[in-house]
Amino acid sequence: QVQLVESGGGLVQPGGSLRLCCAASRSIFGISVMGWYRQAPGKQRELVADITNGGSTNYADSVKGRFSISRDNVKITMCLQMNNLRPEDTAVYYCNYRAANNIINYWGQGTQVTVSS
Repeated sequence: QVQLVESGGGLVQPGGSLRLCCAASRSIFGISVMGWYRQAPGKQRELVADITNGGSTNYADSVKGRFSISRDNVKITMCLQMNNLRPEDTAVYYCNYRAANNIINYWGQGTQVTVSS
C-alpha cells in the first residue's frame, strides 16, 4: 500500500498562485505516473496534469500556460504550481499515483482550492 500526503490547498484571490505538493510513502516499481485531478461540486473528476517518472507531462487544456507540474523521483514527491488562478479552478484537488498500466492506482485524500475575491 502507498500512502499519499497532500499539502498546499487554500483560499486565494483570482490571479493569485498556489502550490500543491504530494508525497508518497514509497515508490511504485517501473513506469509510473503522478498527477493531480480535481472535482468541482456537481461535476466529474477531471485530470489537471500528470507526469511520468521519465518526465513526460500532460496538461488539461484549461490549465495550459498557467499550471506547471514537477516531480522528484528520489523523494517521491510531485508538485503543481498554479498561477493566474481563476474562480473556475475552485475544486477539491486529488493526488494520484499509479503504474503506467493502471494495475496499481492510489489516491490522496484531497485538498480544497478555492479561488474567490
